[in-house]
Amino acid sequence: MRKCAQLELFRERLPRKPYYSDELTTGLRIADVARALGARYIQPNGPTHRHWIVFDVDHAAATLSWDDVGAPAPNITVTNKANGHAHLIYGLDTPIRTAPDGNAAPLRYAAAIEAALREKLGADMGYSGLICKNPLHEHWLVQVWEPRLYDLAWLSDYLDLSSYNGRKSLPEYGLGRNCTLFEKTRLWAYKAIRQGWPDYPEWLAACVDRASGYNAQFEQPLPANEVRHTAKSIAKWTHQHLSPAGFREEQARRGAKGGKVSKGGGRPSNSGKDKSDLLPEVLRLKAQGYTNRDIADDLGVLGIFRPKTTKCSGGPAVCGLQRGITFFEIPIWALFE
Repeated sequence: MRKCAQLELFRERLPRKPYYSDELTTGLRIADVARALGARYIQPNGPTHRHWIVFDVDHAAATLSWDDVGAPAPNITVTNKANGHAHLIYGLDTPIRTAPDGNAAPLRYAAAIEAALREKLGADMGYSGLICKNPLHEHWLVQVWEPRLYDLAWLSDYLDLSSYNGRKSLPEYGLGRNCTLFEKTRLWAYKAIRQGWPDYPEWLAACVDRASGYNAQFEQPLPANEVRHTAKSIAKWTHQHLSPAGFREEQARRGAKGGKVSKGGGRPSNSGKDKSDLLPEVLRLKAQGYTNRDIADDLGVLGIFRPKTTKCSGGPAVCGLQRGITFFEIPIWALFE
């Protein structure tokens, strides 16, 4: 096979020890890259980052299906010579972190784009994305189309994301599973850590156990190491930022206000304060069950964002989705990155 920049990049981005297989019916194995590259199927992404978005199109004209529906050109197509079925591979110039540290807005944006592009292509929703046809193996017909890597905004130009605006949860396949897993686990963690304030090893084990339970509910569960990385990210963050002292201080502060969020003159002034400075306070209040509206009102940050009836204009990095997401429809902490 002749050398190609996209194929060389695919090789460079492979996990250190990817899953691989020659026949899917015999199951998956794991080995170093050199061994895995000799197999027909290989794991394209590692457990913490998504470098490639892969779609499985199961019909005889799959290789050019993107052109038929006006979708962006894939970087690589890997086609079964016998039946025409193909994997369409899109490369990202900036990989998406699937185990986010506090801010899941970019992950949610990527998940919405993936879901919309899957629908546009008519790709298989049951495809887990864990392994793909190996574009470096001679068994397949491999073609390179778009020479440049995509950013999410470029992909979104081809898509209608309106059906994903304002949803509290995305479809539970592809990156949508990562979003759901992160949301469920971190909401549980904010409250559960107060039950005895466990040491980190014990807390990490509890987070992994909880995340694994949520993962088992998916029709196509995420790989165990991906679940562990997500749980570890949440365990580390909550253990570092939530503490008994901070909780007591917050209880005392709220007790002085009569046990409920102030709506009047006691509101602290945050003029001139950067939004990121308020994040610890936001998370403390959120962990105690206060609503986004009450938290924003109490901290005096309501004016920073558009009201609920107005579309957010802050862009994908702020809104989570490019169009139609409003302040109170996504987790408040996601706007403080």
